[in-house]
Amino acid sequence: MDYDGITVRRHDGFVAEVVLDRPAAMNALNTAMAESIAAACAELGADAAVRAVVLSAAGTRAFCAGADLKERNSMTDAQILRQREVFRRAFGGVLGLPQPSVAAVHGYALGGGCEFAMSCDIIVADETAVFGLPEVTVGLVPGGGGTQLALRRLGAGTAADLILTGRHVAIDEAERLRLVARRVPAGRAREEALGVAAAIAANSPVAVRAAKRALRNGWGVTLESALDIEDAAWRTAVLSADRREGIAAFAEKRAPRWPGA
Repeated sequence: MDYDGITVRRHDGFVAEVVLDRPAAMNALNTAMAESIAAACAELGADAAVRAVVLSAAGTRAFCAGADLKERNSMTDAQILRQREVFRRAFGGVLGLPQPSVAAVHGYALGGGCEFAMSCDIIVADETAVFGLPEVTVGLVPGGGGTQLALRRLGAGTAADLILTGRHVAIDEAERLRLVARRVPAGRAREEALGVAAAIAANSPVAVRAAKRALRNGWGVTLESALDIEDAAWRTAVLSADRREGIAAFAEKRAPRWPGA
């Protein structure tokens, strides 16, 4: 497909990369770009050959500086509400990917950029990364999942601190808050994220997807319910052809050839 504002790449057959590709605008999210992200995620999510997805960004200044406020400045209230539905599909597309997703963050990841990163399962960030949810400073509320994702990732107090002040968080604090899973030198986030995705893609696709469902669906439920969710994931994996191949490969001391079923 042809996309506006993003580029989609395939790596070694099993890893897909979605590149936010408006570097002159610091990869700010406009309507056309949001439509493209939603479409790309729907396409990749339905592709059984894709085992992991990397979300990266072009340019050197920013992963994504948030919504394109220049575009929004000329919109009527009705147009903004229509855009809202497009944006929800874009953020929901990243969050809803059945495959594990890895964000490769450099530079500014503000507003929607921070939300895109938090929508991924793993965040890899380099030394230049700066995170923030500054929507309240322009009369808005995070609307790409930011309030709920920050609450779950960081806890109520830290989420409130970041969202209600709108302050920026540089890499040292982002690492301390455990917002970032892996920290790398400047310019290395994409390389590291692709390596993480390749390591994930080498594992059983059935088991990996089931484990992701258990991790995601276990948020915000009782321990008893969470253990039932884990049990369902385990049963999916243990009854699969992937499990039989994995154990056979281990016994025969060879690399597994995953059926993916």
